[in-house]
Amino acid sequence: MFRHYLITRFNLRKKGWDVTKNNEALLTDAWMDDRLRLFGDYCVPSVAAQTNRDFTWLLFFDSTTPERFRSVAEALVSDMGNARIFYIDGMDAFYPEIKKFVTADANSSKYLITSRMDNDDCIHRDYIQSIQNEFKSQDYRAIDIIKGYSLQVEPQFMLGKKEHAFNPFISLIEKNDDPKTVWFNDHNLWKRETRITQLGNKRLWMSIIHGKNKVNEFDGYDDVSWQKVSQDFVLSAEVREKITRELLPHRKWRFTSFRNRLYVKLVLASKLIKKSLGIYRLK
Repeated sequence: MFRHYLITRFNLRKKGWDVTKNNEALLTDAWMDDRLRLFGDYCVPSVAAQTNRDFTWLLFFDSTTPERFRSVAEALVSDMGNARIFYIDGMDAFYPEIKKFVTADANSSKYLITSRMDNDDCIHRDYIQSIQNEFKSQDYRAIDIIKGYSLQVEPQFMLGKKEHAFNPFISLIEKNDDPKTVWFNDHNLWKRETRITQLGNKRLWMSIIHGKNKVNEFDGYDDVSWQKVSQDFVLSAEVREKITRELLPHRKWRFTSFRNRLYVKLVLASKLIKKSLGIYRLK
C-alpha cells in the first residue's frame, strides 16, 4: 500500500553553509569526527530501536567524504538491513537524488510516506509507528509532530520539554504519482501548507543541542525524568550512563527553565495563531 522512507542528510556541501553558531569551520575533519560521534551516540541507536521497522533509512553523504569517514558511517549502520547510504555531489544533488531513488524503489506502491531527521538528533521508539498510524490513504498530507524534548549535551547535560511547530521531524504522506517528498520544502516552510495534521499527544523526538549546531540553542523547560525518557529514546550505552550520572538537576536551572517555558509557549502560540488566520499563506 505504501513505502516509508526516513531521510537524513549528512555532510553535503552547500554555498553559504560555512560555520557553526560559534563561528567554527564546518565540514572539516574535526567537524566530521564530532558529527559521527553524535550520529553514533544519539541518532543511530534511536533509529535502530524502532518498534516498527517497515521503513527504509536513506542517508546522504557528500561524494568528497574521505574513505576513513565512509568506513565509520557504514560500520555504524551495518547491522541495519533497512539503511542505505548514498554519496552525492553536494546539496544541489540532494533533492534530485531523493526523487530518483524513491521513484524507482517505490514504483509498485500506491502511496509514499517520507520523514526527515537530522543526523545529530534522535527519535522515540514509536516514531515510525506513530507516523504510519496517521496513514489513511491521503493524496497529500503533512504530519507535524509538535511535542518533543531538548537535550543539551555540552558543556553540561540538561534535559527539558520542547514544543516546536513545523520542526525538522516533519513527514509527508502522498500519492505516489510524481511525488514531491518531505524535502520539497525546508521544514519551516511547511507552515504555508493547508493540508497538514499537527499532533501533540506524545513527545516523539529529541533535539540534541551541542557546540557545533548551526542555529539551535537549548530552550527546554520543566523537570523531566531521564529515567522515564531513556526507556523511550534509545541512545548508546555509554552516553545513557553518562547522562544518568551527570544530568544537571532541574533545581540548578530553574530560572532558565521558567524563561524557556515562556519563550517556547509564546512562539508556539504565535505560529498556531498565524496558521489558523492564514497569515503564512499570504507571504
